[in-house]
Amino acid sequence: MSFLKGPSTFWTVPLFLILIYSCGSASKVEVDELPILHSHYLQERQVQVWTPNGFPEDGLTYATLYMHDGQMLFDSSLTWNHQEWGVDECLQNLIDEKKIKPCIVVAIWNTKDRMAEYAPMKPLTLLSDSIKEHLSMDHDLRQVRSDDYLKFIVNELKPQIESLYPVSKKREDLFIAGSSMGGLISLYALMEYPEVFGGSACLSTHWPLSLHEPDVNFTLAYIQYMRAKLPVKQSTKLYFDHGDQELDELYPALQARVDSFFYNNNTWGVEYMSKAFPGAGHRESFWRERLDVPLEFLLRKD
Repeated sequence: MSFLKGPSTFWTVPLFLILIYSCGSASKVEVDELPILHSHYLQERQVQVWTPNGFPEDGLTYATLYMHDGQMLFDSSLTWNHQEWGVDECLQNLIDEKKIKPCIVVAIWNTKDRMAEYAPMKPLTLLSDSIKEHLSMDHDLRQVRSDDYLKFIVNELKPQIESLYPVSKKREDLFIAGSSMGGLISLYALMEYPEVFGGSACLSTHWPLSLHEPDVNFTLAYIQYMRAKLPVKQSTKLYFDHGDQELDELYPALQARVDSFFYNNNTWGVEYMSKAFPGAGHRESFWRERLDVPLEFLLRKD
């Protein structure tokens, strides 16, 4: 069952529990479905919290992994494409095998404003108006809300999770992860709040912003932005990966530019991993197949 301590004025209705059956497993997975979350920064949204078997263990504080596109993480019977990340099964296996520290997952559902909330604001401001206009043919970039989205996570959601669950407040136990645009915002969270997050995992990061061509301009702007933010003062973990099929076909050359930036600057204070998965495309089923790699990288017992 979920671990809750004391009332909170932040939630507008009582918290309740839903049971999700693991895909391909006879075991039940417990997920706390929090009441609809009202924010000072953004529109309301659903948030779920996954906890591992035996939670909570006496005297144990848990690491926390915040993940975007939360409705795609646990239950394929509820998703639009009938696919899921399988985060619950993967993490439980890694915990049982004692490969990672015990953790919970905070699954933040996306909304109709996904693009506006996940597109990193400060790198976008480095682009010329003509380039932004070109990129806007695929996405509406006029009302970008990524800074507000991160404020929602750091200033509103995180304090409430820490009041409701026995989690560590140390940055080395706090991580953030996502795929595609979720990869871009996970990196942005790490750069904007290095004192909060100890690492991020960015799968199939959507470097071009364009849906049709490997446009390099936003990638170069992101690198320029990171150059001004680095080095970090404390050890930080950063993971990237990509396939080469479907939308991932646009990523290898752009990811290589980001890899070169980090590999050629070993004083950034970043523990870095970047992996390619030939034959992989841009879907939850592909991310599920390799999810153990970034999770073990972020959460391994040091």
